[in-house]
Amino acid sequence: MTGITRQLAEFAAGLSYEDLPGEVIERTKRLILDISGVMVRARHDAESTPSLLAAVSRLGLVGGGCSVIGDDAGYVPTAAALINGTLAHSLDFDDTHAEGSLHSSAPIVPAALAAAEMTDASGRDLITACVAGYEIQIRLSLALGPSDHYERGFHPTATCGVFAAAAAAGKLLGMDAGGIQNAFGIALSQAAGSMQFLVDGSWTKRSHVGQAASNGLMCATLAAEGFKGSEQAFEGRAGFFHAYAPNPDPDRATVGLGETWETLRLGVKPYPSCRYSHSALDGLTALMREHGIDASDVESVEIGLSEVGWKIIGDPEDVKRNPDSIVAGQFSMPFCAAVVLREGGMVWDDYAKHINDADTLSLCRRIKTVVDERAEAAFPECMSSAVRITTDAGTFETFVEDPKGEPANFMTDDEFRSKFDGLAAPYLSEAGAERFTQAILSLEQANSVRSITALAHPGEA
Repeated sequence: MTGITRQLAEFAAGLSYEDLPGEVIERTKRLILDISGVMVRARHDAESTPSLLAAVSRLGLVGGGCSVIGDDAGYVPTAAALINGTLAHSLDFDDTHAEGSLHSSAPIVPAALAAAEMTDASGRDLITACVAGYEIQIRLSLALGPSDHYERGFHPTATCGVFAAAAAAGKLLGMDAGGIQNAFGIALSQAAGSMQFLVDGSWTKRSHVGQAASNGLMCATLAAEGFKGSEQAFEGRAGFFHAYAPNPDPDRATVGLGETWETLRLGVKPYPSCRYSHSALDGLTALMREHGIDASDVESVEIGLSEVGWKIIGDPEDVKRNPDSIVAGQFSMPFCAAVVLREGGMVWDDYAKHINDADTLSLCRRIKTVVDERAEAAFPECMSSAVRITTDAGTFETFVEDPKGEPANFMTDDEFRSKFDGLAAPYLSEAGAERFTQAILSLEQANSVRSITALAHPGEA
């Protein structure tokens, strides 16, 4: 029987645009638009961006022929992938796969964009490469068992993402199955991404996703030039499955490959925070609207999460109730809930407004998180939450199974456009943003991806 590494390589190399169902094509274009808006805003507003750009400049990686979304400068391919990948994950506003417990576009689209500019690829080529990456990354996480992988301290977005980035880039570089298999073998030595950032609010969650994009591109290019990688990157004795999780289910990496499209199970975010918080934020806004609740009415809030979600955004309670940085706020259920209670919603700019606000932090201390049996039963297929608000008028409760943006509760085209416009508006003109949006939504008609990336340069807009 053909090994898993070879099967995934053959899938990536053999996939054609004509193989893709129409709904997969349409979904992929919207995912690319969504991540592009995040990159534009993060290029200018993420607090980690200046040091990232300074390091790239110091390393002499500027002046190349590849684009960074929202930037007028040119960069060498690996630097463009690094920067775009880091930007894509810097706001924690990028797409997610609930069961795989990861983000897909952030490591994959940046690698594919750089490779597409290297080869002057078409829009159809870019769509196909991204889908190949999505399908591989998600299945790798499912095969590892995301909870076990997290428990070992790994972030699957990056660890699985480097292989997906290599596949997407390799496809655009015109590699055959043997070449992509080599790229996987090289990427095995680059699969990294630690969850230690949760302890101190460091920026490494952002950078290790960018490094997955950049390293994936590098691995594909090395393989394209004949550099040899391990043949059994996934199933080997010291391969990805055995080294990175205690009880992997390798068959999940290939089941339904090319027939069941995990791309369609990717959700998008209406809030710039950890996806595990979103169903609770939806529940809070629904209760506030239904019962006329204001933040000043709130005596206490209890939010029930799955155990995995609670470990990431609810524990330890004293730390989560007192976030001292944007990263800490992004992974604090009490903080995100307090912002929604005060604002009626949550946008990126709310971090600067609330992270040091005494009233918001006081409200955080009235918000408790627990593991909820219903949320645990729905996990991992759904990132559900139970919400209970107590006021002097009584206690109000709800349970949200699928947060807004999940496939069963997906965003409309108008909501996609509103999110992109809200993120890009400070840096792209209204006309420029509209041109870019239309170009992405008709991506399959583009003969050259370069003609589209140029529209995301502020100077062009």
